[in-house]
Amino acid sequence: MSLRSLDVTETRPASLDNVALLSPLAPADRAALARQCKWRRFEEGEQIVDRLGDTHDLCFVIEGRARVVNHSMSGREISFDDVETGGFFGEMSAIDGQPRSATVIALSPTVVAFLSPKRFEDLVLSTPRVGLAVMRRLTGMVRRSTERIMDLSTLGANNRIHAELLRLAKSEAKGANTAVIAPIPVHSDIASRVSTTRETVARVLNDLARDGVVERLDSALQIRDLRALRRMVEDVRG
Repeated sequence: MSLRSLDVTETRPASLDNVALLSPLAPADRAALARQCKWRRFEEGEQIVDRLGDTHDLCFVIEGRARVVNHSMSGREISFDDVETGGFFGEMSAIDGQPRSATVIALSPTVVAFLSPKRFEDLVLSTPRVGLAVMRRLTGMVRRSTERIMDLSTLGANNRIHAELLRLAKSEAKGANTAVIAPIPVHSDIASRVSTTRETVARVLNDLARDGVVERLDSALQIRDLRALRRMVEDVRG
């Protein structure tokens, strides 16, 4: 855990009300759970948990945003996921007691509540809806990982970028054929996720903009033709 992280339990109310996973709990139960958490504030760029670290707490992102990353032997950063306010991470280590499988970095000033593995186990056993939500989350992770493995094995760099944009667009759909991805994806982040270069990402986005599939807004990327983007991916996936 970062040495510069600050204990915030005495400087702010300890509330878990914005954590979607805990919505099945009554307010009083969430308040009781909050009192059992350890609370820390991290500055932008600080490490929250370390890959292969020996901590096993479940981590709730109360404020801010965090990124789950790993690094290759050459030091190249590979980005897996961004955890927004109200999300959580660390469930695998909390469940099996094994070392962390990835490093998590704060992307902005971030407040995290750490719940011990024992208390997490008690929570899951006492509240089946929470346990089911965790199961669905893990299932989703396996499905996304399988899809990405297939993409890396079978698609060229251009098509992997198309597929990543489609993944991002699915959760931001605004209509039948449009989506707005905000904040605008950083080229290096997309490159990290699909194992290519920033230059390739920039070129593909320029091509898509020229063809009217995407449009850069001030602070977002608009997918103007989701069906066209989906066809680009499906045609090469078969």
